[in-house]
Amino acid sequence: MEDLPEPLLGEIVKRVTKTSDLNSLSLVSKQLCTVEAEHRDAIRVGCGLNPSTKALVSLFSRFPNLAKVEINYSGWWPSNGNQLNNQGLCVLSSHCPSLSDLSLSFCSYIGDSGLGYLADCKKLRSLRLNCAPAVTSTGIFHVAVGCRHLSVLHLVDCTTVDSRDWLEYLGRYGSLGELVVKDCNGISQYDLLKFGPGWENLQKFEFEINGNYWMSGASDPSYVSGYPYRYDICYDSLKDLRLAHIITEPETGLRFLLGKCKALETLYLEYVIGLKENEMIALFQRCSNLKTISLRFMPLQCEDYWFRTPLTDVSLKALALSCPMLQVVELTFTLCEPMYPTEIGFTQEGIVSLVQSCPVRTLLLNGASILYDEGLKCLSSSQFLENLELVDCRSITDAGMNFITLAPCLSNLTLRKCKKVTDNGMAELARSQKLESLTVIGCCQISQEGVQGAAKSVHYSAETESHDSLKGMNMDRDMNRKRRRSP
Repeated sequence: MEDLPEPLLGEIVKRVTKTSDLNSLSLVSKQLCTVEAEHRDAIRVGCGLNPSTKALVSLFSRFPNLAKVEINYSGWWPSNGNQLNNQGLCVLSSHCPSLSDLSLSFCSYIGDSGLGYLADCKKLRSLRLNCAPAVTSTGIFHVAVGCRHLSVLHLVDCTTVDSRDWLEYLGRYGSLGELVVKDCNGISQYDLLKFGPGWENLQKFEFEINGNYWMSGASDPSYVSGYPYRYDICYDSLKDLRLAHIITEPETGLRFLLGKCKALETLYLEYVIGLKENEMIALFQRCSNLKTISLRFMPLQCEDYWFRTPLTDVSLKALALSCPMLQVVELTFTLCEPMYPTEIGFTQEGIVSLVQSCPVRTLLLNGASILYDEGLKCLSSSQFLENLELVDCRSITDAGMNFITLAPCLSNLTLRKCKKVTDNGMAELARSQKLESLTVIGCCQISQEGVQGAAKSVHYSAETESHDSLKGMNMDRDMNRKRRRSP
């Protein structure tokens, strides 16, 4: 290989994608080591990065064309050595002139002065900060001013960042296409209104609060009670929207995003308190391009004084009629007691009708105690359903497994905490020989031996693994149980 021309070696290196393979390739010869270093444009390092200035200079000098850098200190202990600090970001910015994508996770020793060095990275387009407790709004503002091409900004668990200056600056002078704000205590949904004209270009937006979000006393300072109220903001470009764990009020806060969205392709609403069915129906009727929807609910007191999830089959009918491109559906019902089926606003018939009316390829039902074997029989007539995940669906039995094998396109099935399904149901799947993959987790009547042969690929765990549908739901369960069961 020493005799191969360098351009050909470069083409070979480009086709090797796994980092471990690239590292092995660089050990073959000095020439390959040099070529591989010159062509590598991405690197990911973790707790093994014990930086001194000299070590960082050596690392970034070896890979002069890095465009994407990810540094993640998850699981770090002091015994792992020193973390990346502000001086390390100085080395990074001065030795990586092509840097366009930077992710920093659990970097406790970087602060505003470190982000100030990133302002010299004129090609930086994406910055993701996850758990950066020393970073404040000052550091974000430095990046906003210095990196004029910044199009992606993620702030996750940045507890000392507030909305001062940077948000308004990016909205007025920036070109953000993607903004994610999660667990930043200093930024409320009303602060995000400072983004102003920036909403016009935004294509993806996520906002999430965890912890005691239902006790938040923040309010929109610009709202005037008793007067018609609208935000004069354009957001026709928004394609991907996720709101999680917030309280909405009429005409205020991030509720305005549900008002006039037309281009939405992906919608996630997770435990949003205050949703109204009429506005959701209006939203569905406008979003004909919607392809993915995830709705996660818990029962709350509605206008009719019943405690139930806020949407009913009327919403599902509007969704089916208005969104002919819908392919991915998740419906999660948390803290809904099976003995009170009316706590779920949807019915089995409404869910089945939605799946049969749209080209739904992926369906996830979590906590759907209203789904019975007969419902699976009806779902089996879907001509598009390929992936089905059932979580804590307590009414499903082995008979349902027999029905679901009739689905013409179903190839991937996941069962979590489905307590009435047994090895006999798995035997039905094995006889059908239709599934490509089967995942069984926390189903107490299914054994490891029972799943053998039920699909070409099988993953089994007797223990209940974590599932993110309960993220942020660490409220006192009794709070949700102290309620009237009838009007």
